Amino acid sequence: MTDNREYYDAFSEGYDRNRDRGYHKLIDDQAAALVRRVGEGRDLLEVGCGTGLVLQRCAQFARSAKGIDLSPGMLARARERGLDVREGSATALPFPDDSFDVAYSFKVLSHVPQLDVALAEMVRVVRPGGHLVFDIYNRHSLRYLIKKVFGPRSTSKKFDEGAITTAFLTPDEVVGLLPPNARVTDIAGIRVITPHPAVFGVPGVGRAVEAAEWALMDSAARRFAGFTVFFVEKRA
Repeated sequence: MTDNREYYDAFSEGYDRNRDRGYHKLIDDQAAALVRRVGEGRDLLEVGCGTGLVLQRCAQFARSAKGIDLSPGMLARARERGLDVREGSATALPFPDDSFDVAYSFKVLSHVPQLDVALAEMVRVVRPGGHLVFDIYNRHSLRYLIKKVFGPRSTSKKFDEGAITTAFLTPDEVVGLLPPNARVTDIAGIRVITPHPAVFGVPGVGRAVEAAEWALMDSAARRFAGFTVFFVEKRA
């Protein structure tokens, strides 16, 4: 496997391309909307902030918003957005205990081999009564089946998705990795029915799929979402 830092540095060169519309804009909008449920007017930390697309959204409603990422290339683009970011690892967060009200992460933790350590670190830096909001790649999803059939896609001139660790997990497996002082309070879903991002470029179809994704985010169908989103409270 490739070092994650090297992979994401290469990915950063074209990461923002076409993410201001269609599928990628939708899932970033949904991620920020979910964080807002517990993070409005509060101190936030994004773990694996990348180029800052979600962090920039969350900074608009937070009291403060910081981000960490292991990729200097990704961080350079986040700083161009004027965001408060620093280099760091999800498994060794560079902050004291009880520093934030909410720690959140999207499209990152499924690539962290020591997921239990990363979750424990996120809990550690959150204040008692605060929350974690994070997603995992759901094994019980259409997205998982598509990845199995078609294989990894290219993410840069140098790498494809198969270059780094990627875990597809069930919700029960994730719950079992949480530290004892953390409890799941809610679950949502992103990418419930979208078969492929290309559908958002089809006239008429894209808008219908987008509306359906918003409607299904909190429905019973969320159990089949490509990204299962957990809300976790830190107990006092």
